Amino acid sequence: MSGIIGKKLGMTQLFDESGAVVPVTVIEAGPCPVVQVRTAEKDGYQAVQLGYGAQKASRVTKAEMGHATKAGLESAPQVLREFSFAAEEIPSIGDRITVDTFAVGTRVKVTGTTKGRGFQGVMKRHGFGGGRASHGATRIHRAPGSIGAGTNPSRVIKGKRMPGHMGDAQQTVRNLRVAKVDAERNLLYVRGAVPGPVNGYVFITKQ
Repeated sequence: MSGIIGKKLGMTQLFDESGAVVPVTVIEAGPCPVVQVRTAEKDGYQAVQLGYGAQKASRVTKAEMGHATKAGLESAPQVLREFSFAAEEIPSIGDRITVDTFAVGTRVKVTGTTKGRGFQGVMKRHGFGGGRASHGATRIHRAPGSIGAGTNPSRVIKGKRMPGHMGDAQQTVRNLRVAKVDAERNLLYVRGAVPGPVNGYVFITKQ
């Protein structure tokens, strides 16, 4: 299996063989039940749909509950995600994917949703330097400055970096390595930082 769904628990540190400190992100990954199997004959592509967590019964629609019941689940998963799989390891509906599919040293990419920062100005959002602090500067200290050309083309060019909504967007961090696998507690220790807040859902995929 090429991937698994998890929840970011936070960061800590480990020590490698040489005694050097290794910063790691702790992810509670799986066990993820196989909810649906996509095949090239029926769907036009090959993938497996995994589930993670459980929703409250009062918040589940009949369609979601029916989809989960077909897979033999008692409750609808909180998160669904599709991952590819090799032709020789065709999974079956109801199988459970665990962290055992990963090994120490495996290179992975982690996808998550970044922390929301709300509406921010250009200095925080894009790293602008801002205006001067003295010598007659009046209320322009964090202003963006000129935003358009002038008579020609008489408009602001598309893509101009300006204030706006920051964060709360999908982000993928690549070339991370698995530093430790704790199968008993369903924990993955990934070297480095991954996007998202504590208890945010992340998708770990082998590269």
